[in-house]
Amino acid sequence: MIVMKFGGTSVEDATAIRRLVSIVRQQLQRQPIVVVSAMARVTNGLLDCARWAAEGKDADVQAKLDEVKARHSAAADELALPEERETLHAALRTQLAELTGTLDEIQRGGIVTEALSDSVSAQGELLSSLLVAAAFRADGISSERIDVRPLMRTNDDFMRAAIDFEVADPLLHETFTAQVNAGCVPVTQGFIGSTVDGRTTTIGRGGSDYSASIIGAAVNATAIEIWTDVDGMMTTDPRIVPEAAKIKTISFAEASELAYFGAKVLHPSTLRPAMVKDIPVYICNSRRPHVQGTAILSHAPASKSPIKAIAFKRGITVVNVDSVRMLMAHGFLARLFEVFNRHETAVDMVATSEVSVSMTLDDTRHLDAIIADLQEFGEVTVERDRAIICLVGEQMKFTPGLASRIFTPLNQINISMISHGASAINASFVIESALVDEAVKRLHKEFFSELDEETFEKVDV
Repeated sequence: MIVMKFGGTSVEDATAIRRLVSIVRQQLQRQPIVVVSAMARVTNGLLDCARWAAEGKDADVQAKLDEVKARHSAAADELALPEERETLHAALRTQLAELTGTLDEIQRGGIVTEALSDSVSAQGELLSSLLVAAAFRADGISSERIDVRPLMRTNDDFMRAAIDFEVADPLLHETFTAQVNAGCVPVTQGFIGSTVDGRTTTIGRGGSDYSASIIGAAVNATAIEIWTDVDGMMTTDPRIVPEAAKIKTISFAEASELAYFGAKVLHPSTLRPAMVKDIPVYICNSRRPHVQGTAILSHAPASKSPIKAIAFKRGITVVNVDSVRMLMAHGFLARLFEVFNRHETAVDMVATSEVSVSMTLDDTRHLDAIIADLQEFGEVTVERDRAIICLVGEQMKFTPGLASRIFTPLNQINISMISHGASAINASFVIESALVDEAVKRLHKEFFSELDEETFEKVDV
């Protein structure tokens, strides 16, 4: 079995869905399970509806709902068999009625709770999966749309729910294995799940990739394919550096670091389930299926280049704590980090001296409360609008003089934090967000002016 996940641009209209069907048809002998995102731009539109409903903007809500309905109805007319068309339209109407009911509840209460937000945003995947399953059947491929919510059991931390793997794994394995063994191509949704009492949850924006990896691990898939609108993982964001190259092969460890520190191709959690089961992950382009994408493996071949890629994450806040009580004190850091644990806030980078600690956060929902608690330890200062730039490569630890190559091109850019050593394959530093583009361009020129053809490939657009 393999799991094939298709993103929003891969299901954005009837033409894209037909392309998806063609791609999957070529893999039928490998017993595919198909996971889909919502049509491109639909989830954002639905969340707009939720906000407008809370604000009483009925006309705006209706206009957006009409647009969503029209897009799905048009695709249904093009994709479904004539004898199935009305059944498909009825299923779409039922799904839209569930959405309308949630929006009505938001309007009555005048507020979008996290639980209601999840109920709204989940509808995009539920709608698109109906269309994709119908398209398979129209092409002569046995297919069933599976509502993943009863199978993907989560806690009730809405908008960022955690999977209860002890419950979810056997349910996912039993359901999808039975479908595949019956000669069916199951079509299901990424991004969504449900609580023990049946309330819809989401596992965070970009969670469709994570869902595919969870399903792949549950069924012991031989491969997980992430089909998107790019050729694979790149040496950096091509919107900043147009000459960025594609990475042919990369390790789980390298890809995980890049995803966590801002690479947009993968959700940061995606690789965890695949890594546990040692399932290779492939990044492919649904618009250019003939192009070999990026293979993510437990062990990638050694590269001549010390750096595989440069990632960055904007919107970072730096929190500094200065305290003479740190000097020669034991247990100080444990007590300080307990503050972040208490407020359920993750820290990305840490730098310490004898009397100060600096930490970076990208989740500032509880920042005011964190600052108030940290003031018990010493003077607290905050730096906003910062960015982390991260260079990743398994050959970094074997390359002398690398620090000079990283920081010499940046000699006119102020660097406020540096982290290297916690991970032997990652060097990260903090700068002002406004300087990210310039810093990335300089670093890319330094490390990728000449490409190791065994590791990288120029993208032929």
